This record gives sequence, C-alpha cells and structure tokens, in this order.
Amino acid sequence: MQIIPFFKPNIEEAEINEVVDTLRSGWLTTGPKTRKFEAEFAAYLNHKHAVAVNSCTAALHLALEAIGIRRGDRVVVPTMTFAATAEVVRYLDAVPILVDCRQADFNIDVADATAKIEIALAKGEQVKAIIPMHYGGQMADAAGVAKLAARFGLKVIEDAAHCCPAFYRDDASAPWKSVGSSADISCYSFYANKTITTGEGGMACTENDAYAERMRIMSLHGISKDAWKRFTADGSWYYEIVAPGFKYNLTDIAAAIGLHQIRKANRLHQQRTERALLYTTGLKDVDELILPQTQPNRIHSWHLYVIRLKLDQLKIDRAQFISELKQRGIGTSVHWMPLHMHPYYRETYGYQPGDLPIASALYPEIISLPIYPDIAEETVAYVCQSIVEVITRHRK
Repeated sequence: MQIIPFFKPNIEEAEINEVVDTLRSGWLTTGPKTRKFEAEFAAYLNHKHAVAVNSCTAALHLALEAIGIRRGDRVVVPTMTFAATAEVVRYLDAVPILVDCRQADFNIDVADATAKIEIALAKGEQVKAIIPMHYGGQMADAAGVAKLAARFGLKVIEDAAHCCPAFYRDDASAPWKSVGSSADISCYSFYANKTITTGEGGMACTENDAYAERMRIMSLHGISKDAWKRFTADGSWYYEIVAPGFKYNLTDIAAAIGLHQIRKANRLHQQRTERALLYTTGLKDVDELILPQTQPNRIHSWHLYVIRLKLDQLKIDRAQFISELKQRGIGTSVHWMPLHMHPYYRETYGYQPGDLPIASALYPEIISLPIYPDIAEETVAYVCQSIVEVITRHRK
C-alpha cells in the first residue's frame, strides 16, 4: 500500500547544492550563510532585525528574556497551542495564564484574555506579556491583541511558527500587514513540516535594536562580540561574557537550506493555498464535517488543514476515524491537545477541562489532513474520497 505522509518537505537541487557548497567551504556552524539568511528573511517579511536560532522554541525563550520576563511574572498564553508556547514561560520561572480559543479559527480569544488578565490583576499578580499563536497559519486578531496589550501595558510576542507568510488588515479598505507587524518580537519555525524549513531552526524578528542585540548575545553563551567573526580576518580572539546565555545558534548548513526556501516561499505558499482549496472543494458537501475557513481580512499560510468531525452525527470517535484513514494509507495528525488538559498544567495549576470550554470541546473533533506543496491533486482527491467513504460507512 502506498503511504501518504502527513507532510513532505520541498527540497530541490538548489538547497542540495547550497549545502554541498557549505560543506566544501569548511565553515559549517554559524557564519556568513546564516547572516545572509537572516538578511533575506528580514527583508521578505519586512522586519528590521532577524536573529537566526536553532528552533522557534529558542526564539520564544530569547524573546521573553529580552523583554525582561522574570520569576513570578504572568504571561498570557493560548491553551490551543504546542507545548513550546507555554514551556518557555516556565523556563524563566514565570507563570502562564492559559486562555481559551475562538471556535471559528482556534486562535486566542481576546475577550477571554481580557477577563483572565483582570482576574490576575485583582489578585495583585504582575501580567507582563501576551503570546498570541497563529493557529495553522491563520493570523489571530492582531489588532485586538494590540489594543489589549496597550490597555494593560503588555509586551506582545507573536508565536508565528506556522506563518511564512501570513497577512492581515484592519478592514477591507486598509493595507495588508505582514505577520509580526504589531508585535514587539515575532518568532518563526523552520522545523521539517513548516511552510519553509531548515530541518530544525527558527528566527526571532523585531524592530527594536535593543531586543535584537540582547537576543543575539544570549543566543550564544552571552558572548559580547559577534562570535563567528572571531575566526575571520576581521575578527579578534578577545571576547567577554556579559550574561549567562544559551546555545541556540543556527548552523550555516541549516541556513544554506533556508536561503533557497525563503526565495521560493511565495511559490510554496501558492501551492499550499491551491491544495487547501482542493480539500475544501472535495469535502464541502459532507454534512458531517466542519471545514477550516479563512477569516475576513486574512491571508492564510495553510500550514495546517484541520477538519472537525460532527461526532453527534457519527457512530465512531476520532481515534477510529484516524485508524480507518491509516488503513487506507493516509497519514494524519492532531493539533493539539489543549495545554490545560495535559498532566503538567492540571497538576501544577489545577486546570480542569471546563475552565477553557471551547478548546476542550474542539479537541475531540479535530484532525489535521496531509498538506504540503508537492501533494498531488489525485492524492488530495483520494484523501477526500476516503473521508467520504469512512463517513458514509459510519454516519448515524
């Protein structure tokens, strides 16, 4: 049986040749190609500074450290996100305030965030930042988050792991704004299944010179000078440690892949958008499903295509649904179990499923379908046909 993977990266000869060139150059770790990748990425998404690191988790950690998050501070985090968004708060011994999502797009609910912040402030807690995560590649309510941040004096760190590119505008007459435009720092992922990839990797972007300098220093042991230049003709052997930093730098081998991924990012985005439309066309008449919808004044990156099962109309649960697709050779995934339902957050902070009811209700229904630039039209058609067959067999 042919297996349809959940994801397959688009790696072409340009990436392979660039990696080979890097290997032959003798410069494998952070160096000139990393700096070039940073410059091209910043230009592509219209950021002033881009700091390349080895994961989006590292980028988020550096961002929180740069804005001054300290022990006991509170940081607002969506519950419908990957573990990294909240765990970086714990790295600094701060406390995540988990917030529910909107049913329409699974993104952070600004109204619920407002209520949770007011409760925290009434207890005398220091709420310092908010981390909206753009679920599946569709931007959250950036304008609403910005207003919330201004009201309560919060820094905004965008978890844009799914967004390269993604855009929003305030209304139909307003100009389009790139992801990260209204954030203090925005963080991106280049993991193997992301919209562009370096295998493993990430980027922290900002318009703030001080934040950029702090993140760059802290990304490599707190070294005061540009570390890779120590080994060039322009560099010096002398350096100082100005803070207890981390080991988060990106290698030139990874950056070599990233250079060509960013140069074809528009094409990859167009291909993803076309595949998403194929799914929507193939499944739009299936009453037992709720399909993802692009919200008004958004341009979706389509990192994920997530369907919802109307379980009250089916005789099977999600686990069996996934199992039957797997029997047909179709790889799927689930994004994600909400954070407040995981043992750590239940046991540490006492969260119950009913505390964040929208995310709790959505979780049993969601399935992420295979979507990547090179997935063939006939493969998408087969996935849609298989879904229809499973539903037909098990509808009430």
